[in-house]
Amino acid sequence: MKTKKSFITVIEPGPGRQFVDLRELKEYRDLFLSFVTRQVKVLYAQTILGFSWALIKPLFQIVVFSVIFGKVAGVSSDGIPYILFSSVAIIPWTYMSQAMTESSESLVTGHAMLGKVYFPRLVFPLTPVLSRLVDFGISMIIILGVCLYYRVSPTWNLLLFPCLTIMMMAVPAGIGLWLSSLAIRFRDVKHAMPFIIQMLIYSAPIVYSASSISEQYRIFYSLNPIVGVIEGFRACLLGAPVPWVYIIPGAVTEIIIIVSGAFYFKRMERIFADVI
Repeated sequence: MKTKKSFITVIEPGPGRQFVDLRELKEYRDLFLSFVTRQVKVLYAQTILGFSWALIKPLFQIVVFSVIFGKVAGVSSDGIPYILFSSVAIIPWTYMSQAMTESSESLVTGHAMLGKVYFPRLVFPLTPVLSRLVDFGISMIIILGVCLYYRVSPTWNLLLFPCLTIMMMAVPAGIGLWLSSLAIRFRDVKHAMPFIIQMLIYSAPIVYSASSISEQYRIFYSLNPIVGVIEGFRACLLGAPVPWVYIIPGAVTEIIIIVSGAFYFKRMERIFADVI
């Protein structure tokens, strides 16, 4: 009498020190895109103003910063009208801060799925990085309107826009890999994020110009990847000289953060379901 053989597939973690499997992420690209689409829909579900919030929130910040720092404090903007100066900085910063916050909390908020079904856990921290691009695209209307009002003519620097957008996305992606992994074990990350975001907004040239930083400290200042993104967008959209002195060191820092974050994320991935 023949017995029917049964086969059991066992999914085991790989070696501790390995990079994320991008091929596996490609195989699950449909699931990844469905996560992104769902987050975009859920974000403004049951709201009266809907996607208008993508314009209202940065517009409110631009007005407040222009009044407080531009009019009252008289912060230098390198001869650029302050509302124009702040607009091209606040729009990418709003994207980075929102994507960073959501990415850092993604594994904790998605804990219900971690222990039930397998798919690349990398989907969680990268979903906000893509979904928040919708808000970024909508809020670019503000920059377009301000540039038209001040009659800013486009220059060849606009060709840098795709590269700067990738750099902008890399900031929350790299930091999100680190913080989402840490948040699984240390819930302090959730409480620390508002403080971190508040500190980052003043560590980058959003309300002030990078030229106001003392020259002896600029080499260290340029290692902040947010600086290269903000100053790069100003040059790209306003036609100022391209600040390679900030962009190149910032890009190097981003690569280090992403690579190290990917290794740490992969190392911690084996214990996500157990610790959560």
